[in-house]
Amino acid sequence: MSVVLDLVDVSVVRGAGKRLIDGVSWRVEEGERWAVLGPNGAGKSTLLSVAAARLFPTSGMVDILDEILGAVDVFELRPRIGVTSGALANQIPHSETVLNVVVTAAYAVTGRWREQYDPDDERRARELMGQWGVGELADRTFGSLSDGERKRALIARALMTDPELMILDEPGAGMDIGGREDLVERLTELARDPYAPTTVLVTHHLEELPQGLTHLMLLNRGRVVAAGPIQDVLTSENLSATYETPLKLTEVDGRYTAFKDAS
Repeated sequence: MSVVLDLVDVSVVRGAGKRLIDGVSWRVEEGERWAVLGPNGAGKSTLLSVAAARLFPTSGMVDILDEILGAVDVFELRPRIGVTSGALANQIPHSETVLNVVVTAAYAVTGRWREQYDPDDERRARELMGQWGVGELADRTFGSLSDGERKRALIARALMTDPELMILDEPGAGMDIGGREDLVERLTELARDPYAPTTVLVTHHLEELPQGLTHLMLLNRGRVVAAGPIQDVLTSENLSATYETPLKLTEVDGRYTAFKDAS
């Protein structure tokens, strides 16, 4: 099994020596489905920006898809990585149609201009939109969509280039319960698909973890609390250390939540 992502002693330092991530080592292999979980400010989004070749670390080594960050043309590397994030959503013009939001991933741009797309590009875009429940919204503007519809459109876009690595940064943020559950169901199908790309999902809500995940990293204050196979890492003790409060983990039908342990 080949290595998709390999971080060795990676730190990102900003401002007056503030360490957003601090000495993180992390290895992701082909076919694995990871979640990164932690409280607000833990460094999750910063870590994913490094993993997506959108941010260079202050120190440490980053190997993405057999390319060393800092010694590779990131504009050639980035199309091999599918990304969804709030930052990306903010870059997309609200007047852009949903079809264009998805199809423009073929050129790694966020707004359609004068570039030309093959009929196969549009066919693939429509197929992915159908799979993610936004097929009937092709002519709607991105700005008119609900939060859930936008998130699903962005996942379809992230899959457009058939990426080798898929990074989902808080895909369920801002959704109501119905939208969240629909998304989790679709993410479960993606995680269980053996032909889907190696996937990393970031959240700070246990309820948003789909079934089919293989590995979990717990992050707090920029440091790794625990990382490895999800059945070993996802424990009440590790969650309590991550969130710095006593927590009791509960599981029902493969879905998780946690409550403050009053005992």
